[in-house]
Amino acid sequence: MSDLPKGSMRRFLKVASLPLGYAGRTAFGVTKRLAGGAEDLIRTEIEERTAKQLFAVIGELKGGAQKFAQVLSVMESALPENLVRPYRAALTSLQEAGPALPAPRVHAVLRTQLGDNWRELLTEFTDRPVATASIGQVHRGRWHDGRDVAVKVQHPGAAEALTSDFDQLTRMGWIIDRVTGGELNVNEVVTELRERMAEELDYLLEADSQAAFAEAFADDPDFLVPRVVKATERVLVTEWMDGTPASAVMSDGDQADRDRLGLLLTRFNHAGPNRCGMLHADPHPGNFRLTDDGRLGVLDFGAVARLPDGPVPWMGPMMRACADGETERMVELMREVGLLKDRKGAKGEAAGEAEDWGWLTRSLEMFVQPLAEEVFAFDREWLREAVRRATLTKDAEILRDRMVTMPEHVLMQRVWMAELAMLSQLGARIPYRAEAIAGMPGFALDSSASDSPAPRPDGRTP
Repeated sequence: MSDLPKGSMRRFLKVASLPLGYAGRTAFGVTKRLAGGAEDLIRTEIEERTAKQLFAVIGELKGGAQKFAQVLSVMESALPENLVRPYRAALTSLQEAGPALPAPRVHAVLRTQLGDNWRELLTEFTDRPVATASIGQVHRGRWHDGRDVAVKVQHPGAAEALTSDFDQLTRMGWIIDRVTGGELNVNEVVTELRERMAEELDYLLEADSQAAFAEAFADDPDFLVPRVVKATERVLVTEWMDGTPASAVMSDGDQADRDRLGLLLTRFNHAGPNRCGMLHADPHPGNFRLTDDGRLGVLDFGAVARLPDGPVPWMGPMMRACADGETERMVELMREVGLLKDRKGAKGEAAGEAEDWGWLTRSLEMFVQPLAEEVFAFDREWLREAVRRATLTKDAEILRDRMVTMPEHVLMQRVWMAELAMLSQLGARIPYRAEAIAGMPGFALDSSASDSPAPRPDGRTP
């Protein structure tokens, strides 16, 4: 322990304090209950206090802990309302802000990466960052050719900080699972973030991805991707982009702006694989803007799914079969592409006994529901109930045993889930099905599909 750098030691102590605080509050709750307190009230008080401490601690961290918090900030729509309410503001702030690196250290990185004459390249540079993310921060400046630019500077020791935080979050996963009501598998999220770490730390790779997106969406009436100006391993300079952050639209935007942002977000996620063979894979509100001319501005291409052959060909037909209630056809397609394993010792099924596929259809409900209506009204209540049904304990156990993990499928599902969460945060009312039809080859619902929409999992009339 003594060999840890001071920053890592501080992070360890902060994260390690979480279960101690939870244990203390649990003991406090037991004492009150023995004194005649109401059990439900005491449990709620403990959970809310623990939640506040959890996000107060994570809000002070960099690296993996803050990256995890950004993922959770997107998913807050799916968490129980009594837990979300006390710290929704903290979650929103984590989408775009974090601890800033002092100006002298920023200058040192710029000098190392751009050369001693970096002030000649950046004729203007604002020391105060405009945004601070999990591994870097963004400053506004002016390039020597007169263009306003965003300068993304990677924090020194970012790789070490990520590794340390991921280790601690894994150890503390049980307490975070408890605080979030068991709706989020912390270890699965941390494992995926760890796997993406090397890609997000490579600013040269990010520059290549952003350049490809910028070229594919150049002069598009719906989207704006800033062009890359200069890139090194730890500094990325891109054209500046103004606009209203998605988080501000979520909190203060009118319904028209919410619907516009939701529609463009959906359209962009389908357009990327078709236009440039890549999917933007870091969908949280800090990475999107609504520009003054009504376009969707997109930032941060450190995490992308590379799909050189375009959209996964089996996804459209599979979702079409699921949306139409053709369960056997869906199962057949999933088996063909290797997504589904046969049930162990399924002798009855081999003899003609049909398997109950409820565990599978329930797990896909949240993805299929919006495809069953001409215009779908997203909201937190719908998502919360859809997630609850998709994560029923018994169903989740069967899902783990029967589904084959395919990297492109897991990543697309996570992006899709995050998209639905953002749409629910926005309360967007959009023609979601039409966008899916246009962007998912093999999925073309006919007009009769709208005659019998699938019931919403929250029991409300579509």
